[in-house]
Amino acid sequence: MKRLQIKFVLIGLFAFANYATISAQYSSIDVGKKHEAYRDSLKNIDYDYMFPIWGQKVYEKGFDIPYPVGVMANYIWMKQNIVIDNMHLGFTGPNNDVPLTAIDFIDFGENISTVNGFNVRPDLWILPFLNVYGLFGRGNSKTEVNLVAPINLTSIVEQEVDTKGVGIMGAGGIGKYWFSVDANWTWSKPELLDKSVKVKVLGIRVGRTFNFNHKPESNLAFWIGGMRTEMNTDTAGQLTLNEALPQSVWDRKDEVVADYEVWKTNNYDDLTFLQKQAVDQVIDPLVEAIDNRNGESIIKYGMDKQVQQLWNGVVGAQYQLNKRWMLRSEGGILGNRKSFFVSVNYRFLM
Repeated sequence: MKRLQIKFVLIGLFAFANYATISAQYSSIDVGKKHEAYRDSLKNIDYDYMFPIWGQKVYEKGFDIPYPVGVMANYIWMKQNIVIDNMHLGFTGPNNDVPLTAIDFIDFGENISTVNGFNVRPDLWILPFLNVYGLFGRGNSKTEVNLVAPINLTSIVEQEVDTKGVGIMGAGGIGKYWFSVDANWTWSKPELLDKSVKVKVLGIRVGRTFNFNHKPESNLAFWIGGMRTEMNTDTAGQLTLNEALPQSVWDRKDEVVADYEVWKTNNYDDLTFLQKQAVDQVIDPLVEAIDNRNGESIIKYGMDKQVQQLWNGVVGAQYQLNKRWMLRSEGGILGNRKSFFVSVNYRFLM
């Protein structure tokens, strides 16, 4: 007998300061002989629930649709490079209070963002092939910014982050293979920033599901794909030097000050008038505070920040124990964005 399988798959993403998670849940029909009895039992189901819309008609055709309501619990880790531009700095010390000033002569080395945390993701199947969901999470982020000039130092800032967002996914497939397109929008509020960071995530995935012959409600799914992450670029906030600088900078403060004096001697005369003002009003007091170990001085900042690579590759897998419980994991493998997440999903009838 000719075998035909048509699958609808849910892939969901969570973005928190540039990272995402994935969810996979699918509806399928298998006209092969092995699951003929199970398929016939689906056709006789009296489905009187509101969601998904057309649920009764789908069952009548022999599709095994997922339970409409789900709750996922996820753990996520992600590390990626970031690009900083349009830098503005201000400084408040014992004798200084300088507002944000353009600093366009700063040279950066490699800047790295690392995040990890937990989130909860409730979702609802509106249609058998269309899912909507919310995202609510909390975690922490670590941002490492490496300055090369005019000051050679590393700033490491760790902070708690709260996240909320919404998403939508549509998918389909023919045969044993399926594809999905997923998009979500999240707003993450780090404790040291003045406003939330908006993150947009787009995921495209292609996969295959392997059904168990003697347990039709169970299966294994594997996929590959790509994920695009983009965040709003403007970031502003303030923190003390003790919060911004690791102990290693204070331990080598004499070297930091000496390197700055060398840079200033070689470059100051070539700066524009506005750049010299920035050096005199912001950079000089900042270096002086480091030299005097004045860690309570406040540095104010504004910048445009974006991920270095918008796209990265992903691979993932899911084990569906039954129609209520699923376990899944995904990792980012291509590009400079590395990620890992693990998840458990519980589904139920409304």
